[in-house]
Amino acid sequence: MTQFTEEVLVIIKGIPYGRVMSYGRVARLAGNTRGARQVVRILHSMSEKYNLPWHRIINSKGKISITDKRDAAIQRELLISEGIEVTEDGYIDISIYGI
Repeated sequence: MTQFTEEVLVIIKGIPYGRVMSYGRVARLAGNTRGARQVVRILHSMSEKYNLPWHRIINSKGKISITDKRDAAIQRELLISEGIEVTEDGYIDISIYGI
């Protein structure tokens, strides 16, 4: 496992309940300013194995970016269950809920 991947896992695991972070911010904190797509791949391949709170990761515009309607609905419900306000079209106010 690369150092970047290890850092991404630590950062994602450290996102507090009721908060969100963008793919790009995770990448920057892990040391790669252009690594947002790598974060997507890491989440896709390692969320289950490492029990990552994948639902707390959104895009830089504050929106759920999962294209599968079922999975996007699951993410929305998980965020709402943590007290995060999510609009019907999947937006979260990063100024309130972001870290």
